[in-house]
Amino acid sequence: MTPSRDIARLLEIMAALRTPVTGCPWDIEQTFATIAPYTIEEAYEVVDAIARGDLDDLRDELGDLLLQVVYHARMAEEQNAFAFGDVVEAITCKMIRRHPHVFADKDGHIAPAGVKSAWERIKAEEKAERAARRLSPETGHKSLLASVKTGQPALTRAMALQRQASTVGFDWNDPRAVLNKIREEADEIEAALDCGDAEELAAETGDLLFALVNLARHVGADPEAALRGANAKFERRFAHIERALAASGRSLEEASLAEMDALWNEAKAAEPRATMPRD
Repeated sequence: MTPSRDIARLLEIMAALRTPVTGCPWDIEQTFATIAPYTIEEAYEVVDAIARGDLDDLRDELGDLLLQVVYHARMAEEQNAFAFGDVVEAITCKMIRRHPHVFADKDGHIAPAGVKSAWERIKAEEKAERAARRLSPETGHKSLLASVKTGQPALTRAMALQRQASTVGFDWNDPRAVLNKIREEADEIEAALDCGDAEELAAETGDLLFALVNLARHVGADPEAALRGANAKFERRFAHIERALAASGRSLEEASLAEMDALWNEAKAAEPRATMPRD
């Protein structure tokens, strides 16, 4: 089989990989649930390539993300649920419906001004339709939170859940109140540490993360972007530790924690305060 610019070739490749006996054993055993983490990972790889301004890498990462769509569509087709063509049709219908100011209706009319309001109205209608299909399993009634998408990164979804709840006044009025909640959650983690209960520790850690997202929301910070910045800062400072030790002919394994901590603080102090994210 040869490469091609035609999407049909990618569909053929995926079908071949998923064919019992002759396909790839790893690909054959995968499910929607096992592939889902890779889908999220590939979306983040796309974002990273964009952040770095690497268009060659962006091309490759978009291909990896497209493969994820093809993968899920193939598994759905095997279950006679839908196929890749149905995915394409669904998104084309959605884009035409959401852009009446661009695409003429059946009578050849183009919608007038009010593009933003029309877009928001149409999206709201679509959300309402989806929410109507998601009833609370406990009460059988539609939840206020039903419109919050489930397939988002956990930090992003936590932010969305909190925003939705705040529309009916279920919220704090002061970031300091959220800070008090964070301290409370930290105390509960300390209590769980004393008990040595792994499940309780995991649950309390989740509560702390949720409270931290709430703080980010109240101070106007995007928790995903904030954590990416913290990751980059950690990598930058750790690289300084590696370079400093290498310059003295030593490895990380040979250095004590106190030495590495001192080099960390050295890197921190050297960063320009105007561009340095707050700790």
